Amino acid sequence: MKRSKIVVLVVLVLFALAAVSGCGGEAPAPPAGDAGDGDELQGSITIAGSTSVQPLSEELAAAFMAKHPKVTINVQGGGSSQGIKAAIDGIADIGASSRELKAEEAAQVQRIQICSDGIAIVAHPKNEVTTLTVEQVRKIYAGEITNWKEVGGADRPIAVITREEGSGTRGAFEKIVVGKDAKIWDQAIVQPSTGGVRAAVAGNPDAIGYISLGYLDDSVKVIAVDGVEPTMANIQNGSYPVARPFLYVTKEAPTGLVKEYIDFCLSDEGQEIVARKYVPIK
Repeated sequence: MKRSKIVVLVVLVLFALAAVSGCGGEAPAPPAGDAGDGDELQGSITIAGSTSVQPLSEELAAAFMAKHPKVTINVQGGGSSQGIKAAIDGIADIGASSRELKAEEAAQVQRIQICSDGIAIVAHPKNEVTTLTVEQVRKIYAGEITNWKEVGGADRPIAVITREEGSGTRGAFEKIVVGKDAKIWDQAIVQPSTGGVRAAVAGNPDAIGYISLGYLDDSVKVIAVDGVEPTMANIQNGSYPVARPFLYVTKEAPTGLVKEYIDFCLSDEGQEIVARKYVPIK
């Protein structure tokens, strides 16, 4: 065989060996940042329940999804009782509650507190009343005090605004203020959400309502309770009396993506988001 043919044959053999090695060997290393950057998380989570917890859940979910673009978190309202039931029934991955769990609920779910919240007593900005006692608030909501003049205000009937049955905010308010042996006045105007209560109070100079600390804005006026404002500091030190936990509940102990999300909510980064409007747990 001529020398030139031998050289060509050797080159072809080497080329074939290189091709086989390329197909059967290890895959090329991924570009920097594709491995070990924490973005392996993917999937979806459904959170349902308290409309008071909902805005915070939306903020936390947005921050988590920004870190993990392959994750989708759907946040829905419906009320605390509905959220707890959705978690028990497996309809939602996480139920959100703005009240403490009842004994029968606690026996069926895992309880995770993500922060604390104050229930602010609010009136129209033009209302002259600046503070009420817990007893006065109780009597207003029981229908025993029906005119603002009875508590130092103008001679005007009080329009009592409340939440619907099953609302976590209403449940906490009833437990702390109204008392277990009393009921909210049947003439009270019922709103289906915390935002609805705020809007109703903002639109009625004679109204009184109660809303989550996170919903406060200039459209309503905060009324101190026993002379104490519902600030984060006063909730944290226990001096503001109308406060409650914000809870996440799951049917079983959290695992996988749900655990990753809840761990984020409880992390320093998550609690910094909480602290913008609520009282962090650490």
